Amino acid sequence: MGDARRAVPSDADELVRLRGLMLAGMSGVPTPPGRWQDVARDNLHAWLAEPDPWLAAFVVDTPDGASLAACAVGTVERRLGGPDDPSGLVGYVFNVSTDPAYRRRGHSRTCLTALLAWFRVRGVRRVDLRASAAGRPLCRALGFRETADPAMRLTFPAESFIPPRETGSDL
Repeated sequence: MGDARRAVPSDADELVRLRGLMLAGMSGVPTPPGRWQDVARDNLHAWLAEPDPWLAAFVVDTPDGASLAACAVGTVERRLGGPDDPSGLVGYVFNVSTDPAYRRRGHSRTCLTALLAWFRVRGVRRVDLRASAAGRPLCRALGFRETADPAMRLTFPAESFIPPRETGSDL
């Protein structure tokens, strides 16, 4: 089992590849290539280079160092605090993925454990995620529990999207 390291901007291509594998695993169908990959790659290049990051990715390299075997990616969200956690900082894990050729070797555990340590250093007390059926045993072993929180989602149609710079508004 390899050690996890903090991802750098040059890992963006491989992180996008692993994200595609994770999305396919969650949906049960292959993830189609498309613009999403370019946008994700560009975002990762920028976000992984930030001096005071709100996003981190931890990765395990393949033995030959040519690609990534696994990753765990997460963000710190800033919300208003409450009585249980005045800081309002919430971690969110959104991409834990292992290349099929390297599964069942502890790589996801290594990456996720490193990401959880990163959250703790930043004062994050609560970490949320959505786990696949295959990922739930690992998440439970690391202390995650199902919650009774109701989740709701609103998705705006793609054609209604207006980039913030073009609105001329301070919204």
